[in-house]
Amino acid sequence: MLKFAYSGAMAIFQMPAGFLSERFSPKLLLAAGTAFLGLAFFLLGLTEGFVTLLLLLFFAGLGSGPQHPLSSTLVAKAYETGPRRAALGIYNFSGDIGKVTLPAILALVAGAVGWRMGVFGLGVFGVISAAAILIALTRLRAGSRPKPQTASEKTISPSGWGILNRRGFAAISAINLLDTGVTFGFLTFLPFLLIEKGAGVEMLGLAVALVFGGGAAGKFLCGLLAERLGIVRTMVLTEIATGAGILVLLFMPLLGALALLPLVGVAMNGTSSVLYATVADFITPERHARGFAFFYTVGMGAGAISPLIFGLVSDAVGVSTSMVILGVLIFLTIPFCLMVSYSQQPLPKRRDDKSHG
Repeated sequence: MLKFAYSGAMAIFQMPAGFLSERFSPKLLLAAGTAFLGLAFFLLGLTEGFVTLLLLLFFAGLGSGPQHPLSSTLVAKAYETGPRRAALGIYNFSGDIGKVTLPAILALVAGAVGWRMGVFGLGVFGVISAAAILIALTRLRAGSRPKPQTASEKTISPSGWGILNRRGFAAISAINLLDTGVTFGFLTFLPFLLIEKGAGVEMLGLAVALVFGGGAAGKFLCGLLAERLGIVRTMVLTEIATGAGILVLLFMPLLGALALLPLVGVAMNGTSSVLYATVADFITPERHARGFAFFYTVGMGAGAISPLIFGLVSDAVGVSTSMVILGVLIFLTIPFCLMVSYSQQPLPKRRDDKSHG
């Protein structure tokens, strides 16, 4: 329930944050959200009751809402004519580094001076980070408030969601839905699969760390790979490797499975960097924020629902069969990858266009 309060609030506020950034300064929204997050964590150190804890985590999630869509938009805009996929891969990689290092530091501080002081420190760090974000983006002249449009500009500005290719955007959204759902389902069943292979409780933490470590590397490497191979080839490669890796894990002994987990993590999370950058290909620059917000919300929704659905499936058919289903299900992304390829092809010129040339 505590995790759902935070994650749910973050998912809820991503869409409003995307819309607000089209009227207000994205850098102010990012800084304000980070400061709000820090303040919520600071107050967590003072809380006593469960309900108060739940509310503060909910508010912390609201503060986190602008981070993904607005940061991705700023990165995509900065590299609009450059290696955007590599840049977003580095951005996603840095996020995973933070997810590993900050909890580790918090655990060390909490062990030394108590959890309340550790949470206080995390809150102060959040507020300082908000100030640093505002200063850095101001110096870079990034994330400023959108300029008011003139009457002539309003007539040619994109309306609605600014989707340039509905088929392409629908295809990458479907890939995101399936890919994230399989990832969270896999992480749910992995400990049970390893226990069946004879793993002890102390080894399960290592296994998850191996997947996350490989996943962080995958976000970085696959962003670079997409710049060389192209997005469709990279996505097909990572999705096939993910499905094959999940299925091979079922037949591997414990040590072999542990050795394979980082590679599965690379393939499994590597797709995300390619997908995030591709969002910008199908949305006009003025609507990038709401496009990223929708895309991240779809992924978070799939991640929340997937363990529940596959938990019921596992109760009916067992862990191993559920893992087979996950391994096969990821291959359903391949047709959508081909749809992305088709959507990126320029439309053929009509004959009457040639005659006027």
